[in-house]
Amino acid sequence: MTISDGTSTTPTSPSGAAAAQAATPDEATPLTIRRPTVDDGGAMWRVARDSGSLDLNSSYSYLLLADHFGDTCRIALLGDDVVGFVTGYRLPRDPGRYFLWQVAVDERARGRRVAGRLIDAVIDDQPEITSLVTTVTEDNLASRRVFQRWSAARDATLTEVSGFEAHHFPDGHEAEPLLVIEGFRH
Repeated sequence: MTISDGTSTTPTSPSGAAAAQAATPDEATPLTIRRPTVDDGGAMWRVARDSGSLDLNSSYSYLLLADHFGDTCRIALLGDDVVGFVTGYRLPRDPGRYFLWQVAVDERARGRRVAGRLIDAVIDDQPEITSLVTTVTEDNLASRRVFQRWSAARDATLTEVSGFEAHHFPDGHEAEPLLVIEGFRH
């Protein structure tokens, strides 16, 4: 999982005319978050591919996620460019539990707390969700920090339990423990 590691909720830049010269277009462009449509699936795939560390799924899967699971996924845009996404779904056997599958943030949008804002957007839009679960490898410290920060900001409890063990994967993938975030406020 590739996630923004920024801690600031707003970019810092000079004010006035100096801001226009000092800011890159991405820093000056407001970030918007919305539900994806099938037209966004290709851009989501590109953000995942370009992350360099995210398990890349087929382009078809991102089209399905954007189209069929748009209610539980979000994209972040700078202008018209997709620069981040979160994918996930409510568990069929436990619809109050949200499984966060992937979060990716393009390097142009890092430092703007995009990952946390994407998670906020999904959770805040669905008050019936009472817990969030995700799997994260032990060495993915950036992702773990995002979930630690998010759970702390929501006054929630984060625990780690067994998830997918290495022997479950047929391709030598390392184990992905399950992070469980419960008791968060909406």
